Amino acid sequence: MDRQLTLMVVHAHPDDECLSTGGVLARYAEEGIRTVLVTCTNGEQGDGPGGVKPGDPGHDPAAVAERRLGELRESAGHLAVDHLELLGYQDSGMDGWHTNHHTEAFANVPVEKAAARLGELMEHYRPQVVVTYDETGGGGYGHPDHVQAHRITEAAVEATGIPDKFYYTAIPRAAMRRMFEMMRASGMDLGDFQPSDDFGTPDERVTTVVDISPYVERKLKALRAHESQGENIFLLRMPEETQQQAFSHEAFERRLCKVDAPAQEDDLFAGLRP
Repeated sequence: MDRQLTLMVVHAHPDDECLSTGGVLARYAEEGIRTVLVTCTNGEQGDGPGGVKPGDPGHDPAAVAERRLGELRESAGHLAVDHLELLGYQDSGMDGWHTNHHTEAFANVPVEKAAARLGELMEHYRPQVVVTYDETGGGGYGHPDHVQAHRITEAAVEATGIPDKFYYTAIPRAAMRRMFEMMRASGMDLGDFQPSDDFGTPDERVTTVVDISPYVERKLKALRAHESQGENIFLLRMPEETQQQAFSHEAFERRLCKVDAPAQEDDLFAGLRP
């Protein structure tokens, strides 16, 4: 019996699903492909009510996690995700935070232990396509939980041998430069912020660019669902026209392909469709 076409995306925190994969989740769900979102942590180190930062008086990690997981479920609804799987690990916090050293933090969980749990999900859903971050956590982001998500997904893909295609999310450097040019041209105040020349994915590593322009509004609704972290999602403050242009495509770097597919693709399921 043929396996049901299935996409599995593996992310670190509630809200990570939106920017790099929100469009493909929505698009493939509408095409009848089963979509599985795996979120590794509960997001305890996000902002609390009123923007209270982790470590500040009044920040309650358990309450933050509860709210963020509720927002994640709402976001998954906007993206028509079929199955949301929560690994439930503790948010490690940004690189350099003291929370990085907590023994229960996701970044400190033995890779083989977390990979085994993810591998069980792969055995259950048998996805042909799996997506996660690259070795830098996503274009140079470097968040410990993103790097750990990369590690456990690599390990689970190798151990199970189930996926036919395996991808990293990509932030093409040329597209990043264009986005910041559009933002400045629209009058957004970016202060002195300027992405470094090595931020993002080298353009020559990008193998796959998927047009998700019909799903930009769903992607934005999903992003807005993460209201508690709105202060940190500066892309929501972009003018609507700029958002439409910036969010209309999602890019990926193909790392594994067991089927006949072109070197440059516009479909994660190229070579897999009946």
